[in-house]
Amino acid sequence: MTTLLPALIVCMLPLTAMAQEGVRITDGHARGANPKSGAAYMVIRNDGDRACTLSGVETDAAARAELHTSREENGLMRMVRTGPVPIPPGASHELAPGRDHVMLMGLKTPLRDGAELALTLDLGACGRLDVTVPVVNTRLPARGD
Repeated sequence: MTTLLPALIVCMLPLTAMAQEGVRITDGHARGANPKSGAAYMVIRNDGDRACTLSGVETDAAARAELHTSREENGLMRMVRTGPVPIPPGASHELAPGRDHVMLMGLKTPLRDGAELALTLDLGACGRLDVTVPVVNTRLPARGD
C-alpha cells in the first residue's frame, strides 16, 4: 500500500497540470469583513492559448462564494453579484477591493490573520484551479504603490 499511494499521486499530476496549464495566480489574499463574511482578491493571468472564463468559486470555508463587483449607485458604492469574467489569452483580470472580488458569505469560522483560505476557481474551458491564499486583515497598499 505504501508504494501504491506515491504511484497514484504521480499518475494524477498530469491531470492537475492540464487543468492549470497557462493560468497563474498572483497577489492573492483574503480579508474578513465581519465574523460571517469576507472577500478574496487575486490577479488571474492567462498565459495559455485559449480563452478562460472565471465562472465560479468554491470553498469549504463558507456557505457561499460568489463573484461580486462594486458599483456606484446614487452616489453610494454597492456590491452586486456579477456574471462570468472572461480572461482572453495573454490577458489578466484583477480581483481587488472596490472592484471585482470573491465574496465569501456564511463563513464557518472568522478569517483570522495568518490563516490560509483554500479556493477552487472554475475557469471554464481552462479547467478548475485550486489555490490557497493567506488571510491578511490589514489593508494592503494599492498595487504599484
